[in-house]
Amino acid sequence: MLRRKTAVRVAVSVAVLALSLTACGGGYDGADAKPKQSESQSEAAASGSPAAEAASGGARDTGQSATGKVEEGDVEVTYDVTAQKVDISTEAEAQALVQGKADAKGMVLAVAHVKFTHKAGKPLTDSSDANDGTTIWAGGKRGVLLIGASDEAPGCEDPYDIESWKQGESHVLCESYLIPANSKSVEVRWSEEDGEPYVWTFPGK
Repeated sequence: MLRRKTAVRVAVSVAVLALSLTACGGGYDGADAKPKQSESQSEAAASGSPAAEAASGGARDTGQSATGKVEEGDVEVTYDVTAQKVDISTEAEAQALVQGKADAKGMVLAVAHVKFTHKAGKPLTDSSDANDGTTIWAGGKRGVLLIGASDEAPGCEDPYDIESWKQGESHVLCESYLIPANSKSVEVRWSEEDGEPYVWTFPGK
């Protein structure tokens, strides 16, 4: 699976819609409504054996964390991950953030706040890629990534400002997506590379 890299982000005065979607699947194009089960998950469901359960992925309650590993350069780091909340804007606020107003018609901005705690591994000496596994879904489809919209949002940290990240330390990183304004619920998904997603569900606006 190709991943977005935070390193490609640039500072812009107006947020930029990431309309060129990657091979991971993308936006409102009929993507699957539910995370697909891995082979091990399917076998576990069929056998009913706890020993056959998959190592990652699945629904999480509000406040419940997940644990996953991320390749940070040549270092593997284990994180505890918790989606804390989703802030949702008005349609007018969303349109004010994009260059092409028509692109945001009928859409609102959803900003996911995700807490990452360095659980195991060497300290980081560069910006983290942990948040690259975060996406926002609504109505069974992935939203449209809005680059730069959450850079200065209250409660969100800039990964470039994190000069070192040691075991036991936590940081809140955010992602911003456009979703339909009438969404009844919003899902924050996070996954390890090539892993099944963990899913936290929050009410829509």
